Amino acid sequence: MLIMSSDVRKGLEGVVVDETAISRRDVKELTYRGYPVRELANYCCFEEVAYLIWDGELPTAAQLDRFQNEKRGYREISDYLIELIQSFPLATDPMDKLRTAVSVLGMNEADALDNDPAKNRNRAMHLIAKIPTIVATDYRHRKGLERIPPNPELGFTANFFHMCFGQVPRQEVLDCFEVTLILYAEHGFNPSTFTARIVASTLSDMYSATTSAIGALKGPIHGGANSGVMRMLLEISEPEQTQAWIDEALRAKRKIMGFGHRVYKQGDPRVPIMQAVLEVLADIEQDWRWIEIQDIVARTMLQRKHMHPNIDFKAGPIYYLMGFDIEFFSTIFVMSRAVGWTAHFMEQLAFNRMIRPRSSYVGPALRSLTGRPANRTLQLT
Repeated sequence: MLIMSSDVRKGLEGVVVDETAISRRDVKELTYRGYPVRELANYCCFEEVAYLIWDGELPTAAQLDRFQNEKRGYREISDYLIELIQSFPLATDPMDKLRTAVSVLGMNEADALDNDPAKNRNRAMHLIAKIPTIVATDYRHRKGLERIPPNPELGFTANFFHMCFGQVPRQEVLDCFEVTLILYAEHGFNPSTFTARIVASTLSDMYSATTSAIGALKGPIHGGANSGVMRMLLEISEPEQTQAWIDEALRAKRKIMGFGHRVYKQGDPRVPIMQAVLEVLADIEQDWRWIEIQDIVARTMLQRKHMHPNIDFKAGPIYYLMGFDIEFFSTIFVMSRAVGWTAHFMEQLAFNRMIRPRSSYVGPALRSLTGRPANRTLQLT
């Protein structure tokens, strides 16, 4: 069947390609397995939400305790992988290092292509446990510091700060970080998740799907947006300079990072939650500069472009105030979104049909080489 150009939906905008029971997005609400994400962020820890996203129901206290204890035993990575990470050039993008490290995890599993549901569920736990260790190992190496191994006595969030900084911050900071992980954990058929589902549909393995998803998330208009936001804020520098900066940027038609969303035309429902987190951190650090700058930028973008900020607009200064280097913001995103990627990988396999869209050809009309001298002895008809 010939596909006409008029039938093409660029970027698959508005096209429903499959069903999912994992999350639901509409103009006002985001839910995971039916629970509003604002409630999950308020009442649950990140590991409870991961369990929910993977298994469909929140764990009981006993199930959560068993889940957390099992996953703590998966945190450490091999000496080979540690040495490999530490051999990478310091200037290499942390997302490239993480992508390569996840690929190595898959290389070390002989039966990675055995997509037994129980094995995939266990692989998902390994990935969520090991990715923070990979990120922290690279973080310390990049700064010329000695690696800090995972501490099985610490919870998920506290252990990550311990591995990165050698200390655990006050509980309010840990809570703020955990809320960001919950909000980033899952978001339907976004580009990186759809990439993971495409790989799953070919009956490839979970590590390949996660590696591919990391490559998609690296893009500056997807997972790299939170880093772009913070670089923009640092360029503006001071609230007093903000209006002139944004006026000039709009005149020059610069891309303003952290605005617009394919689904949330009237505002991202995660933004108010992230704003509350940002305010807590600003109060702890006694640094309200980024909020003041953001207020001016957001007001101007709404007035001039009718565009609302998205989650990345708030995440950038949140991670910056926590002390993380800008280059690592996207790797923190991976720590969270890998939950959604692996859930979608498993869901895709449960009702699999290989994802194979068609395209509308717009190249030259049919041409021929008839009459050209043959340059092969073999004559093909």
